[in-house]
Amino acid sequence: MPQFDVVRREARLAMDDGVELYRYEWTPAKPVAQILLLHGVAEHALRYEHVAQFFANNGYRVVSYDQRGHGATGIRQHKGDTSKLGKLGAGGVRRVRRDLAEMLRLVRADHPDLPLGLIAHSWGSLTTQALLNEDASLVDAVVLTGTAWRRIGHMNSGDLNKRHAHLGDTGGEWLTRDEGMVQAWVDDPLAFEARVQQLFGAVEAAKLLGRPAKRLSADVPLLITSGSDDSLSNPTSLGKLAEDYRQRSGLSDVTLAIFPGARHEIFNETNRGEVMEFIEQWLASKLLQRPRA
Repeated sequence: MPQFDVVRREARLAMDDGVELYRYEWTPAKPVAQILLLHGVAEHALRYEHVAQFFANNGYRVVSYDQRGHGATGIRQHKGDTSKLGKLGAGGVRRVRRDLAEMLRLVRADHPDLPLGLIAHSWGSLTTQALLNEDASLVDAVVLTGTAWRRIGHMNSGDLNKRHAHLGDTGGEWLTRDEGMVQAWVDDPLAFEARVQQLFGAVEAAKLLGRPAKRLSADVPLLITSGSDDSLSNPTSLGKLAEDYRQRSGLSDVTLAIFPGARHEIFNETNRGEVMEFIEQWLASKLLQRPRA
């Protein structure tokens, strides 16, 4: 088991519809900024504890939570029925987006003096794209990982493991080249196959589609990053996403970074150290005005 330096604190946050979100926090002695870390579909926040620890050790207060239908939130929401994990419940993807907005407001209110960044992965990044259309002022910098241009033909809604299936028999080969991380996913009772249409239903899954809105409410710095071998999307489509944010949404600071050979979960990749260092330096340059190394 890995040893971590920063104490993790846990709490439950009751939303106005009665669902309780399990929230996790890692706070260094003297935080210089804060980050909300948002997980993807068919997984949970604590799969990224090593990421939270990395940023906490670099001076960031990190907050994360298990989204509706997922992790400890899903277990409580569905009264212990693990077969229902991934089911969002009433309100679907729109309610998930409301949760994210509320969590950002709460994190900001905890330390209004600290700049706030958002790192959102996969499904979390799609939710974030939709939220930016509504209110980009909620956050001071955004990192989208394992993301996609949310248009038909540019976001894989089928078998995400298909092109990697010849590499093994776990169903998780598409996630990362790191076999140890794939096995950890297999062994994790709160992680499972990301079949969005089956989990959410066709109507709710379709609500994930969209594109960046015209002229966002704030000119927020944006980093779009992924692996070149991510089967959810591809570098060409991500280039179009970046261009949409520049030309359609009017963002002046958009960076696209593709890690060669990496798959979907860049935070769990063989080069995750490089990935985390790159993202931390980018965030520091936006939140702390610290020049990149």
